Amino acid sequence: MTDRRTAVLLREAAPGDAGEITAIFLASRAAALPGLRRVHSDADTLAWITHVVLPGSRVWVAEGETGELQGFASLDGDELDHLYLRPGALRQGIGTLLLERVKSASRGELGLHTFRRNTGARAFYERHGFTAVAYDDGSRNEEGEPDVYYRWSAAAGRA
Repeated sequence: MTDRRTAVLLREAAPGDAGEITAIFLASRAAALPGLRRVHSDADTLAWITHVVLPGSRVWVAEGETGELQGFASLDGDELDHLYLRPGALRQGIGTLLLERVKSASRGELGLHTFRRNTGARAFYERHGFTAVAYDDGSRNEEGEPDVYYRWSAAAGRA
């Protein structure tokens, strides 16, 4: 799927995308959440993306005109596990395209966790129909960072 507004191609991720996906994951988290506790090395993160995320979930990438990946999203069952963009790719509609792709591949319901202090992500998900339904003190994630759980339902959007 190509979108003229953003000049990106959405496609399913391939094993060879693991390095770029890892770079986007690390850069996005560093830019959005300065001071977030790093619990894994870059090499361990690459191994996790390569051996857990890519084979264990449906992953889509947004590829720019030059072939460089601009972002990715992953769906695991009814959970949006990841949606990350390169820091320079924000506010260009790429996140919306990835989220729309995940929604269309879902069974009409999605849940996701994001860190409470990630106000940009929270505003993005709320603009796209997600509702905060639970808050955690950080004990459920490795970073020890308070988070919020969001839900979305296609049925709620039609009401």
